[in-house]
Amino acid sequence: QVQLAESGGGSVPPGGSLRLSCAVSPHNRVPIAVGWFRQAPGKERECVGSIFWRNEIPFYPDSVRGRFTISRDNDKMTVDLQMSGLEPEDTGVYYCAAQTSVGRPLRSPLSYDFWGQGTQVTVSS
Repeated sequence: QVQLAESGGGSVPPGGSLRLSCAVSPHNRVPIAVGWFRQAPGKERECVGSIFWRNEIPFYPDSVRGRFTISRDNDKMTVDLQMSGLEPEDTGVYYCAAQTSVGRPLRSPLSYDFWGQGTQVTVSS
């Protein structure tokens, strides 16, 4: 069992920045990968970034590449998502999720076994 807890959501104006953090536990259960997803009302959950835990190789979809940066801290067991140049379309509930089996596509929510409760991000003037 892997537990995840998100923090750092909030409201920002367009063009603003936010940093989300995902705490992963327990320390002796290292996931294969951790992904950040967002879900807007009436829309499907989409991946906005993921990272392999061991080698820290990241993945970004085109919609956020260049604006979002994902990073992992092995000592703190956290995965952060730094978001800049935020747009109203980035509004939604942001979730982190852990993948515990190899060979699954990073961008698919179905590849992830454990999820946090989510944190709200609102981009509005």
